[in-house]
Amino acid sequence: MINRQTLAAPVVCAGVGLHSGDRVRLVLKPALAGTGILFIRTDITDRDNRIPARADSVTGVRLGTTISNDGGVSVATVEHLMAAFAGLGVDDVVIDIDGSEVPVMDGSSAPFVKLIRQVGLQAHAVPRRAIQVLKPVTVETEGRHCTFLPALKPAIEVEIQFEHFAVGRQNCAFEVSPDIFSNDIAAARTFGFQRDFDALLAAGLARGGSMDNAIVLDDTGVANPEGLRFDDEFVRHKALDALGDIYLAGAPIIGLYIANRPGHAINNVALKALLADKTAWKMVDMRDDSMNSAAVAQS
Repeated sequence: MINRQTLAAPVVCAGVGLHSGDRVRLVLKPALAGTGILFIRTDITDRDNRIPARADSVTGVRLGTTISNDGGVSVATVEHLMAAFAGLGVDDVVIDIDGSEVPVMDGSSAPFVKLIRQVGLQAHAVPRRAIQVLKPVTVETEGRHCTFLPALKPAIEVEIQFEHFAVGRQNCAFEVSPDIFSNDIAAARTFGFQRDFDALLAAGLARGGSMDNAIVLDDTGVANPEGLRFDDEFVRHKALDALGDIYLAGAPIIGLYIANRPGHAINNVALKALLADKTAWKMVDMRDDSMNSAAVAQS
């Protein structure tokens, strides 16, 4: 069996929130087995400031995933950090955060991957549990559809289509493993359209957005002077988002998540639909070859 993992030591980073524009400091800390992914708003002292990263904690899905506790304390834009935890196999971690939004860093998961790898991971003496998909579960809304399918490995396949000529139709499929995620997915940045920027600002969004943390598309193509990190960076980022969103299941998912034109909203709906159908999955212990052959042992 492989065991649950946490960080080997605390690690600190800081940056601005993509939508709030506020300066935010994060401390990622080792946690006991069974803690899961737990955010603690250190700037909140008058009520419960602990927010577990779970599907049923999601309260906002507009241009990012927001989680909240019963006291109304929230953390926004958690998906890039959650994707890093999912991709590297982090099960238990406490995140001290002194603001309402996870810092956007460079718009990808790569800075979080670098931080986690700097301190390394520590295994607990507790088996790692996973959600094994047993039958298809599909959701559809407004021309988008997403499906969880049984599979031997944790995997994601995403297809997007945008009218902008720099994007068009793109597809990305990958098996979820630390090496594949770190090398092929983590560095893909979020993106947006210059024509939408003023409207987002008027809505109180994208106040921290810039070419330092997002790919900007204008009428001429990619406006960023450095260009793209991957030819298909747009769909790779959408796959990154999907991985982060479904890791709110609270465990790895052994199955294939196929998402056509996904967004945070439908990712959350699909995950909740899977979890709600108790006949569609079972909990299993993961074996040490599970990231290659996805062999599992029921317990």
